[in-house]
This record gives sequence, C-alpha cells and structure tokens, in this order.
Amino acid sequence: MRAHLEKLLVADDVEMEDTELAVLDVEGPRAAAILAKAGASEAESLVPWHFADRDGMIVANVPRLGPSAFSIIAERRELEALAMRLEPEGAFSIGGSAPAVLRVENGIAKVGLDTNDKTLALEARLERAISFNKGCYLGQETVERATARGGLKKRMYGLRFSRAIASGAAVLLDGKEVGRVGSSVVSPRLGPIGLAILHHSAWQPGTSLVVRDTEGDASAQVAEIPFG
Repeated sequence: MRAHLEKLLVADDVEMEDTELAVLDVEGPRAAAILAKAGASEAESLVPWHFADRDGMIVANVPRLGPSAFSIIAERRELEALAMRLEPEGAFSIGGSAPAVLRVENGIAKVGLDTNDKTLALEARLERAISFNKGCYLGQETVERATARGGLKKRMYGLRFSRAIASGAAVLLDGKEVGRVGSSVVSPRLGPIGLAILHHSAWQPGTSLVVRDTEGDASAQVAEIPFG
C-alpha cells in the first residue's frame, strides 16, 4: 500500500509513517445494536456509507454484503478489547474461508484476484465505489467514456461449477476463452461457485461453459450476482 501511495506523490508535501492501526469488521443484522452495547454507541446513529471518529477510533457503516455491517479502525489493542466485549453480546468470530464465501455469494470482486491493473472498475461492477459527479480523479476519463458511450465488452458474473475449481482456470465458450476464474469457493449453501470477468458473448445467465484447470475440464453455468 505504501509503495502504491508513494507513486501518487507528485507535488504535495506529504510524509508517511507506519502506525499500529488495525481493522475490525462486524457483519450481520444485529451489528449496530451489539456494537452499541459493547461501547461503540456511534454505530446505532450512523447511516450507510458514513463514519464517526471518536478519540481516534473510526466507526464506519459499510453494508458491503447487504445486511448491517461496520468497519472499525483503531489501534490493535483497542480492537482486541472491543472484540472481547462483543462476544458476551452475541457476536462470534469467523475465520478460514467464511469471509471469502460471503463475499463471492454477494458478487463482490477482490482487487488483485478478480481484477488486475488493466481491469476497468465498471467491468468488476464497482459502481458503488465510484462518484460520477465529482471532479478530476485517476481513471475518470475511462469511467466517463464507458458510462457515456456504453459498450463494455467484459463484465463480472458468477459461475456455478460442477466441482471445485482453482483460481486462474480458463473459461471457455464453444472452445474459445472468454475469461479466467478469479475468486473460487465452495459455498455450504450453493456448492462450488466463483467469479469471472467474461466476454460479452457469455453474459446470458444460464449459459453453459467449460472451465479448464490443472485437473482437466469441468462444466460451469453463468449466474447473475449476487447469487440467488
């Protein structure tokens, strides 16, 4: 992150220094109430996509997956103490593949896995992260061109696999490559699923495709996202 930000320093007088900050995400319908009981009372009054800063602890309402969700930024020891207070109120920690499964089920791209440095934000369905009426920013001309003129040739869709598939697998339609698998998980609810930025010839939900990884070929079906 630091290396990336330093590329953007052209004429500004800016210094960077390391911090002990960390991030705690709290997801679920009762997230605001549980955070309030644990001492982060700001959560109950925050509207989506807004934040409050109290004595260096930033609480943001960021409903990424649909239901209520919050991200808290503070020093690591503060977040560890907050996490301990959350558990008696009914929160529980999740780890392993669970966050990735929730993300893929909801059709949310992971930058660097589902995208690369040539991916347009609109191709990855990142519209909610874009302001269409603010001033100049990196990539604005490309976004404006794709928005005003339309004509996107690639876009991210969901895929339902016949078996677990490795990230990076080729996606084929009638023998021609139309994309590459990005995120790939096994959902307890939906089975093997994934995300891929596909050529427009494969955008129709229900389209049958072939995916090819190191284990050979498997079948896949295009799905709209979020997955139903």
